[in-house]
Amino acid sequence: MSNKLLLAPSANDETSSSTVSVQNTANSLGVHDTFRFGTRTISTEINGKSTIQHRLENWEQTQDNLRLNLQRNIYGMHMPMRQLMERKIVAANPHMPVMTRSNIHLDILMGRDDTLEVGNFFGDVETGPELNIHEDMERKLRL
Repeated sequence: MSNKLLLAPSANDETSSSTVSVQNTANSLGVHDTFRFGTRTISTEINGKSTIQHRLENWEQTQDNLRLNLQRNIYGMHMPMRQLMERKIVAANPHMPVMTRSNIHLDILMGRDDTLEVGNFFGDVETGPELNIHEDMERKLRL
């Protein structure tokens, strides 16, 4: 949880600040210095994601951080810590093997209980076709 009160995710990628390009790792001859910086990878030179794609991927996380920071500023440190603790407890919900799984508790704590998503209507992997108890236990225990 950062201290920034961002309404929208920033355009720059803060997670990949440790990557450097070939221009930064070049020696005096202009060639990549493999001994100092390791092997050259093209993925560090090419940024395949656009800024809008990065912002859309981090939208929920940024909004959640904003909510937690506002709660910390208004109510004190105990409120975001309590919310995170409740989310962790609810996310580790053990369920009966053959019964369908619904984590409405986590949706309420995250503030997503009033949104409609595709998974609510068409289902997803968790709410797909029901298995018998033996297949579900084998999948759960990775047998």
